[in-house]
Amino acid sequence: MIRTIIFQIILQAIFTQLASAQSIAFNKYNFPNHKEQLSNALSNIKAGDKLYDQGPGVYHLAVIEYLKANKFNPDNALLNYKIGRCYMIDNDKNNAIKYFEKAIELDERISLDMEYNDVNWLLAKAYHLDYQFDKAIQKYKKHKSALTPEQLVKENELIDKKMEECETAKEMVANPSRVFVDDLGEIVNSAFPDYRPLVVPEEDMILFTSVRENTTGGKRDDDSYYFEDIYVTYYDDMRWTLPENSYDLNSNNHDATAGIASDGSILFVYKSAGGNNLYASLLKDGIYTLPDKLANEINSGMKQASASLSFDKTTLYFTSLREDGYGGQDIYYSIRDAKDRWQEAINIGATINTPYDEEGVYITPDGKNLYFSSKGHNTMGGYDIFKSELVDGRWSNPINLGYPINTPDDDVFFTMAANGQRGYYSSKKKDGYGGQDLYIITFLGASKPLAMFEEGPLSGYHTKEAYPALAPKIEQNTILEGKILDEGTLTPLQAMIEITDNSKNELLASFESNSSTGAYLISLKPGKNYGITVSRKDYLFHSENVNIPDDAEARKITKDVLLKKAEVGVKIVLNNIFFDFNKATLRKESEAELDRVEKFMTDTPTLKIEISGHTDNIGSAAINQKLSENRAKAVVDYLLEKGIEAERLVYKGYGFEQPVSSNDTEEGRQQNRRTEFKILGK
Repeated sequence: MIRTIIFQIILQAIFTQLASAQSIAFNKYNFPNHKEQLSNALSNIKAGDKLYDQGPGVYHLAVIEYLKANKFNPDNALLNYKIGRCYMIDNDKNNAIKYFEKAIELDERISLDMEYNDVNWLLAKAYHLDYQFDKAIQKYKKHKSALTPEQLVKENELIDKKMEECETAKEMVANPSRVFVDDLGEIVNSAFPDYRPLVVPEEDMILFTSVRENTTGGKRDDDSYYFEDIYVTYYDDMRWTLPENSYDLNSNNHDATAGIASDGSILFVYKSAGGNNLYASLLKDGIYTLPDKLANEINSGMKQASASLSFDKTTLYFTSLREDGYGGQDIYYSIRDAKDRWQEAINIGATINTPYDEEGVYITPDGKNLYFSSKGHNTMGGYDIFKSELVDGRWSNPINLGYPINTPDDDVFFTMAANGQRGYYSSKKKDGYGGQDLYIITFLGASKPLAMFEEGPLSGYHTKEAYPALAPKIEQNTILEGKILDEGTLTPLQAMIEITDNSKNELLASFESNSSTGAYLISLKPGKNYGITVSRKDYLFHSENVNIPDDAEARKITKDVLLKKAEVGVKIVLNNIFFDFNKATLRKESEAELDRVEKFMTDTPTLKIEISGHTDNIGSAAINQKLSENRAKAVVDYLLEKGIEAERLVYKGYGFEQPVSSNDTEEGRQQNRRTEFKILGK
């Protein structure tokens, strides 16, 4: 019995020795007749190790040297391991798997070596990134089972999370989102990581960050990646131009895109020099100026990396690494007060933030949707992009945007085009050009027969002919922007702006224009008749009507608003008063405007006004005179019913005697058909 046990032990030792012998060392005993080739191979390994030790930024160079040695001796476990790691960083998952599997096949004991015992973990990650999720789970379990109790305490939670990510990924790949995801191409993307894309409202210019070799100053970081620079590419002649980094935004240190205002007027920049802070650069004469550092209320953490400004420019959402966070980098927000000062930053809360990193925050122009990337929540792996909606003042539980937008690798820095039809982000996909690439997302919406997308930049990315089975109808928001100014002095004014759904007499949003510049920006969805009112104390309010049909294409309207002092003799047009065709019957859509007039009269109890009606020149003078007078009277009657005293109200019809535009065009005639408000006394 004892002899049998001893024999088995000896036999096992022999098998173990034979197994380990499969990994062939680079020495003269194994290659006695190949002295010169062995010497060259050892030189290649030495050169590769020198690059390998410098960090992932030069792994693509190290692997070239390693492959030369591997060609001479493909059966060395350690060399296969190092080649696998190089390919992992270089985004070549297939080759990474090939060499990791070979390393384990040659000598499974490599997983027990203190320096290389992560081989099963790395192979699991490679399977994970290569969509071989069941194999990944098996390898994660194998890695876990080989850990010491001390190691298990440190790694158990992370390993379990990675296995959960595999299960999530399996479900999402099986139920893909209806989108097109396209690489921006080899002209824009490089063999180096390219990320943080920011698109201007016109969608003909993208600013992004890259660590390519022509970076300003030519410096490398500790991991041997080049320092970050800001690059810009333009959409010209149906293609994106070769990116340039000639902007004065760049320095010899890290400079990266962090966010952009929805109207493109402010660019936020991350700079490593001086403490990893956020800066703001203003757009002047088509050029972004040298950036200024944001207030200490924002830049008070260990690192601030991305930012997104609300459309009214009063709230800044940003990512920061701070001691009061939930763990890792969190999303915070700061509110600008009436004196143009940023208030203390507030953590957005545990619904959004996790114990892991959050990054790449983006708030939509309507302020109702927050996009961000996270390594927490139900990610497929690495960073995934999530969306949260503002409902009754609270952010909803984040929703994963799903596959193929998200992948098992890092998907981050999502931003939306002004029309809402396309998004831009950076992703590390199998078909990329190296590291992270810039991608464009075309949202398809619900399944319908395909309709052609709008004309303009990028309209040729996907066409009806190329994809006859799909056809979404995508919301394309209209951007209305400009400045609020005093009519007499052209001084910028901080004024209240209210947006109303005229059909429902429902207030949709209210905000103030910028206190120093008077600037405002409004994002308007299609399918509504909007009343837009600008008001300020001691001024007459100003109203605009913007009626956007369901099928409207995205566009940008620039309109400065000149507010008039509330003085005797001053008059304004009530642009949101509507009548039935050729009648004096007020339509329901007029109520919001009529109520504003009533409130203005109530707030100024001594005010006396004239309501006047005006027409175009179609039809006889007598008919137009009567119609204009009856319409003015209808407005006065409404105000009387609301309790405004009769002695404060005068109505008068002017027919077509006072045109403000030519009656030779429909546009001119429409401007002439109007209702005016004039101050007679105060």
